[in-house]
Amino acid sequence: MALRGPLSRLLRSTLSSCQQNRSQSVAILGAPFSKGQKRRGVEHGPKAIRDAGLVERLSNLDYAVHDFGDLTFKHLEKDEHFMHVPFPRTVGRANQLLSGAVSGAVGAGHTCIMLGGDHSLAIGSVEGHAQQCPDLCLIWVDAHADINTPLTSPSGNLHGQSVAFLLKDLQNKMPEVPGFSWMKPFLSARDLVYIGLRDVDPGEHIILKTLGIQYFSMRDIDRMGIQRVMEVTLDHLLARKQRPIHLSFDIDAFDPSLAPATGTPVNGGLTYREGIYITEEIHNTGLLSVMDVVEVNPTLGATPEAVEATTSLAVDVIASALGQTREGAHIAFPKIPEPKEDTELRI
Repeated sequence: MALRGPLSRLLRSTLSSCQQNRSQSVAILGAPFSKGQKRRGVEHGPKAIRDAGLVERLSNLDYAVHDFGDLTFKHLEKDEHFMHVPFPRTVGRANQLLSGAVSGAVGAGHTCIMLGGDHSLAIGSVEGHAQQCPDLCLIWVDAHADINTPLTSPSGNLHGQSVAFLLKDLQNKMPEVPGFSWMKPFLSARDLVYIGLRDVDPGEHIILKTLGIQYFSMRDIDRMGIQRVMEVTLDHLLARKQRPIHLSFDIDAFDPSLAPATGTPVNGGLTYREGIYITEEIHNTGLLSVMDVVEVNPTLGATPEAVEATTSLAVDVIASALGQTREGAHIAFPKIPEPKEDTELRI
């Protein structure tokens, strides 16, 4: 699992304060990884999102875009199940590698965009972010809570257990999963908010209720409206102090009619306008530090149009989180142009 080329140079760069202004510098990290679940194809997500025009879109927003390419993951030939959890050591090592890359990007002063890959990658992404910004808060936009433990998970898949690895509040409920000895839980339940939930397992439900985690299901969004949901979210996380935001965005948070090329679609998801409003409001805080976009699986689109719709939506969400507005990006014309004296009138 060696880092090569630009990624290795990134990690060797001088680290700077987490509070450094990184508003005009973006690092893109690709994580083509699928072993946190059983469906192949999600490892092609980073390339598909790039091919949909991500770098060009962000460059047009006047960012200095540094695309550090894809991490290289080696899959262990011998990686026995732990309980009913598949590939625990492979997933653990992949996240350790990703953690170092995200830590390096944030420490170098970039806003970091991590392209997955499955949602187990958030373990390493958030952990690496926390190395530089230990007071971060986490907004998890997803149809699923991904907070099962190996003892509650129906499937055993680690992409449905990511948050459990992060929370200090679950430390005594988590067995020692092989491959994860490199990390310790660091996040408090009060520093986490979910948006978009609509497929929560029984074990996850009791965890959410027992820990008092703030969450907004799709029913809550229907009842309150997305504007109020974001007001409560940001007040909950930022009222005590302003701090870096980690946004972990699973594309299946959107309704499958908008994002069909994903592995675990659930009907009744976010509309386009709701999803974009979430990212607009996060951008408006000026505190976004790292964003994950995960679970884009181009092999699961029934048609090329379905794949294009999903990847284009991923680009829209990222661009919105970085300042693209539905009023237009105010870059090209900082003021109203005035005619010069020698300007000829053309009829």
